Amino acid sequence: MSELDEHSWAEAVGMYGPRRTVRVRDRENSHWVNDVPSLLRGRIYDNRGWKSIDFLGRDFEREKDPYYPFAEIPNTSEKTELFTARMTEIARPSARKFLVALATPWLNAPETPDFTEKRGEWENRADIILSRFPGNSRFYANTGSDSANIDYYQRVASWNGISHYDCDQGLFLVSTTEIGMIWSFRNL
Repeated sequence: MSELDEHSWAEAVGMYGPRRTVRVRDRENSHWVNDVPSLLRGRIYDNRGWKSIDFLGRDFEREKDPYYPFAEIPNTSEKTELFTARMTEIARPSARKFLVALATPWLNAPETPDFTEKRGEWENRADIILSRFPGNSRFYANTGSDSANIDYYQRVASWNGISHYDCDQGLFLVSTTEIGMIWSFRNL
């Protein structure tokens, strides 16, 4: 695995191309979900100045709503409770697999051409992403109440949406100092 730096980070998140949202910022609150609203807000920049991907950065809807495409913003205690209920904590090995799955079309590794050949490279890139979030970090997925037991190398067909899209699936990565997200959107 490459050493984590600006170049290796850019290469690692490059596996998502322009079709995912990738953001990281500093933590400002003791409870991770209280940092989510600023992370969901469009046009934020990586706190280290490293590569971010804003899938919908030029969408005209963003002009009307800076959180677009996100619809569920945990900015009140009631909304925070509802938002938290949509997320399930998953273990680091599952987070690694989910990061790889997020690089596949439609989060469907078995149907991805050359997945077997690409898997090792994508796993190395996932390891680089995870290295930014040390051993005591936590990971939260919106892939349903059974997220902790999902094999992300199989088709991922469940989600608790937080956007205006028919389907959105993603991962929050939470360390004591940073919070990140990698998110996928699609209409069915």
